[in-house]
Amino acid sequence: MRIVVAGGGISGLAAAFAIKTGAEEKGLPISLTLLERETRLGGKIWSIRDEGFLCEWGPNGFLDNKPLTLELCEELGVSDRLLSSRDEARKRFIYAKGRLHQLPESGPAFFTSNLLSLRGRLRIIGELWARKPPEGVDETLAAFARRRLGAEALDMLVGPMVSGIFAGDPERMSLKSCFPRIAELEAQYGGLIRAMIQIQKEKKKEGNGNKPQAGPAGPGGKLTSFSGGLEDIIDFLARALPGMVRTSAAVTGIEKVPTGETPYLLHLNDGAETIPADVVIWAIPAYVAADLLGSLDKECGETLGQIPYSSLSVVCFGYKESAMPMPLDGFGFLIPEKEKKKILGTLWDSSIFPGRAPEGFVSLRSMAGGAAHPEYGLLDSDKIIANTRAALKEIMGIEAAPDFVKVFPHEKAIPQYTVGHGARVARLETILKEQLPGFFLTGNAFHGIGINDCVASGRAAARRVLDFIGQAPR
Repeated sequence: MRIVVAGGGISGLAAAFAIKTGAEEKGLPISLTLLERETRLGGKIWSIRDEGFLCEWGPNGFLDNKPLTLELCEELGVSDRLLSSRDEARKRFIYAKGRLHQLPESGPAFFTSNLLSLRGRLRIIGELWARKPPEGVDETLAAFARRRLGAEALDMLVGPMVSGIFAGDPERMSLKSCFPRIAELEAQYGGLIRAMIQIQKEKKKEGNGNKPQAGPAGPGGKLTSFSGGLEDIIDFLARALPGMVRTSAAVTGIEKVPTGETPYLLHLNDGAETIPADVVIWAIPAYVAADLLGSLDKECGETLGQIPYSSLSVVCFGYKESAMPMPLDGFGFLIPEKEKKKILGTLWDSSIFPGRAPEGFVSLRSMAGGAAHPEYGLLDSDKIIANTRAALKEIMGIEAAPDFVKVFPHEKAIPQYTVGHGARVARLETILKEQLPGFFLTGNAFHGIGINDCVASGRAAARRVLDFIGQAPR
C-alpha cells in the first residue's frame, strides 16, 4: 500500500509519524513517502538564530493544557527537551486609553480593573441573564460577544484576543469554528460565568481546583517550546521518518486513474517525475490544495478556495536591556482596534523563554497586519519597521533604535474561520468520502490553527488512513 503525504509542516509530519507507528503496530505493509515543496521542513514553523537572537518565523509555542503534542513528544522520546515559559509570562497586557493595563488573572481582580468602565464591568455580570444564541445561525464572534458580554468587552477583550490568535476580524469569524468549546459551554451550562463556576466546583471535587484554568488573562496552560525553538519538534519528527522524507519535491499536478492498480498519480516539479499512490494525504495550505484538487473535483477545489487567509508580518527587534524604559515583566500586550495603531501587539519574547536574546539584551516580537488591516502587513520592510518603532515608542517609551531587526512577511499567514466555515469543512469531507476514496485532508485550515490542533488533525487523518487501508483487500 503506497501512501503519500504532501506537505512537510507539523500536520503532515505528525500524520506520517502516526501512520508509520500505527502500521507497524498493526502489521500493515506500507510504503510511506512525505513530499515537501520547499528545501526545508516545518511550514510556518521556522526558528532562526542570528547574532545570538532566536526568532520564530511563525508560531512560538504550544499550550500544555492539551495532551496531544506532549504525547507526541513522549513517543518521540524528547519530553526532556521541552521548555516551559516563565511563570511571569502569565501576565498579559492590553494597551488602551494611553497606557498598558494588566489583564487580571482572577474574577475578583477583573472587577476592580480599570481596563473596562464600571458600566462595562457590570455588563459582564449581566452575562448571567444574556439572551440565548439564535437557532440555526453560525454566529460571529462579535455578535456572540455583544450578546453575552457587551460592546465594551468586545472592543477591549475579545477583539484583541481574536487578533492575537487568528490575526482575524471578529465581525467575520465564526464562534463555533474558532472557539467550539465556548459554544459548547454556553449550550451545556447556559452561560460562561455559570460554566466557570460549575467547572471550578467539579475541579475541586477532583482535587484539581488549584491548577491554572482559562480566565480573563488568557487561555489556561503554559506556553511550551524547546531550547532551540519550536523548530526542534520538526527535526525530531524528521529523524523519526528515516528515508521517507523528500524536500524540493513540489506536487504540481494530480490525476485519478480510472483503472489500474493505483488510483492516483502525483506529478512532481512540473512533470519532471510521476509517482503512484493508493492513499494521499493533503497537508498543504487550502489555497494551494484548491488549485490542485480542482482538477479532480471542481466543487472540492472551489470550496477549499473559499477559506481566506490573513496577511501578517512578524517583526523581531533586539535591544540592549539598558535601553528599556520599563521592566519586561510579562508576556506582552495586544492592542484594541479602536486604538488605531499599526501593529496588533508585541510579545516580550526574551521574558517568555530563556535563551531568546544574548546576555544583556532583550527580544521583542511584534505583529503587523491581520484581517482588519492587511495593508499594514504588506508594506515594504522599512515602513513596517518605522511603524513598529513608532508604536513601541508611544506604548513602551522606547526611544533607542533596535540593535537587531528581522522582518518576516506572510502574505497568507493564518486561515480565517469565517461564518460558514463548519459547513464548508463538512462538505469537503463528504466530497472526499464519496468522490475521492483514499484522499484525506489535514492541516490548520480546518479544525484549529494552533500546534496542538495541527497535531490532532494529523493524527486524526492518520487514523482514517489506517482504517481505510485496514479494510482494503490485500
